[in-house]
Amino acid sequence: VQLVESGGSLVQPGGSLRLSCAASGFTFSSFDMSWYRQAPGKGRELLATITSASGSTIYVDSVKGRFTISRDNAKNTVYLQMNSLKPEDTAVYYCYAWRLPRGYWGKGTLVTVSS
Repeated sequence: VQLVESGGSLVQPGGSLRLSCAASGFTFSSFDMSWYRQAPGKGRELLATITSASGSTIYVDSVKGRFTISRDNAKNTVYLQMNSLKPEDTAVYYCYAWRLPRGYWGKGTLVTVSS
C-alpha cells in the first residue's frame, strides 16, 4: 500500500496550491479519503473528507470555502485545491485512506505560506 502526496511548496499569502495524493496497493474507489495537516508544534488536524460511495464532501470550518477536496477513481488520486492561503495554513499535509477497520497514511507534503 502506498499513498504519495505531492504539490506542496512555498506560496505567498493569498495564493493557491493543488495537492495530489496518488494511491496504490488497495481498491482506491472503495475507500473514503481525507486530507489532514500538522502545523509545527501542533497535533494532526482533519481538514476534509470525500466519501467513496457518493463522493460527498465534508470540511472543517477553518477551510470551508477556501479548500476543495476531489477524487479521480480512474487515476487512483485524491486532490486538495487550496485557495486564499494564509500563513496559518503552513503545515505538512497528509492524505489518509480509510475503510474500517483499515486506514493508510501518506508521508506528507510541506506547504509553506509566507511572503
